[in-house]
Amino acid sequence: MWRRWLFVGLVALLGLGLAQNRGGTLTIAIQTEPAAWDPTQVAGADISRVVYDNVLQGLVKRNAKGEIVPALAERWTISNSGLTYTFNLRRGVKFHDGSDFTAADVVAKFNRARNPDTKASGHLRPDLYKDISAVTAPNPYTVVFTLRQPNNDFLFILSRPESLITPSGAKLEDLRAKPIGTGPFRFAAWERGVAVRLERNPSYYIPNLPYLDGVNFRFLGDGDAQLAGLRAGDLDVIAYSLLPENAQVLSRDNRFKVFSGSGTAEAVAGFNHSRPPFNDVRVRRAITLATNKDELIQGAMLGYGTKIGSMRSPGEACYVDLSNFNPYNPDEARKLLAEAGFTAQNPLKFTYTLAAEFPYERRIGEAMVAQLNKLGPMLQVGIQVVDFNTWIQRVFTNADYAMTIIGHVEANDIGNWANPKYYWRYNNPRFQQLFTAYLRAPNMQKACENLAAAQRLLAEDAAAVFTMSLPALGAYRANIQNWPGSSLSPGIAVAEVWLQK
Repeated sequence: MWRRWLFVGLVALLGLGLAQNRGGTLTIAIQTEPAAWDPTQVAGADISRVVYDNVLQGLVKRNAKGEIVPALAERWTISNSGLTYTFNLRRGVKFHDGSDFTAADVVAKFNRARNPDTKASGHLRPDLYKDISAVTAPNPYTVVFTLRQPNNDFLFILSRPESLITPSGAKLEDLRAKPIGTGPFRFAAWERGVAVRLERNPSYYIPNLPYLDGVNFRFLGDGDAQLAGLRAGDLDVIAYSLLPENAQVLSRDNRFKVFSGSGTAEAVAGFNHSRPPFNDVRVRRAITLATNKDELIQGAMLGYGTKIGSMRSPGEACYVDLSNFNPYNPDEARKLLAEAGFTAQNPLKFTYTLAAEFPYERRIGEAMVAQLNKLGPMLQVGIQVVDFNTWIQRVFTNADYAMTIIGHVEANDIGNWANPKYYWRYNNPRFQQLFTAYLRAPNMQKACENLAAAQRLLAEDAAAVFTMSLPALGAYRANIQNWPGSSLSPGIAVAEVWLQK
């Protein structure tokens, strides 16, 4: 009898090993078509959703649980002082162009990244790397970072999309249209206005991965068109942008699976602090008090979403629940506007800018404007809808706006409030001190105390209207296996996704 059960057990184990079928292609709907595909040069969440850990990789990465794990570095050590990080690199790794990945590529990348001359470097965020004093390579497979001062976010910074690594000899302009990395998929083609196509990397350093032959990311921002495409078989996945009402429809159809996973996206209705009257805390607080967040969640999002009160989602470390700070109070809002000098005869008028391609933010923004206009003639808010590339240029780059809303999907992005040049143009020395204290804290308890104080300060200052933490809401065909349902990584990692036949 024991031999029979041993045979059954072996068959079961073999079955597990064979369960991940190889082959096939997925077509995934994403919201926007970025202007380029190198996240070190151009901002945009959908860039990272396509290339992060699929095409481009860094020394470390964030997995589906949001944990920082090895990527191109097999392991690392941190000195007792917190000033020296030593990374041991994987051997035998090749870029998609056939060149070898070595420490020289890492050194070149981070010397470029920390160059304050962004026009020369082409790198978006040198501020992230300002604590690096030197990057050296004792040998081709070891890289040493020396910091000027301890930084509790340093590993997290290395896990960001801006820290992805490309060949040192590649031309930056070429990488915008066809990024070259070390990931499980190669960037095959960009059909502008339609989709990008990735194909399996046969030389990937992890044996047997990826399972799929290829992945197509199709640009389709319209929620109803996404639903029609999924039902018709033109799409296989709606990734993290499924309309709440369509989620309810698909949940009743056994051909599909709907997921609502954990995420780190805060829908932030931001003010331009460099433009009057939003440099007046009374005005910012009035608009915050005139916003009914519970109504936004129930009305605009059909209950999907979690109310927040600062720049932190509940799943992130050091989170403080400030969801009931500045509660809905239209009478107090009118009083504050009057104190700031606005009346029916002298109303506050401004335009609220929305990016067309983002259905969650657009419907939240439109509902919020309707709430604000209920205050009466002393507040008159109009709406301007622009395409996302225009939003990037006008709002994000030039801060040419009054108020806007966007989903900040990157985890641990509260530090953007310490950067006066960020598109909010928020410049609060006290916040900057608290965030610096968080970075330099000697232990996690002290770090969280400082980050908690920073969250409270943003709420007290009504730095923005922090409406809700957005869900990772999507759907896929029922034969798709091992789909990453959460949104705790910047990328839609599909290397381990497979199709049941």
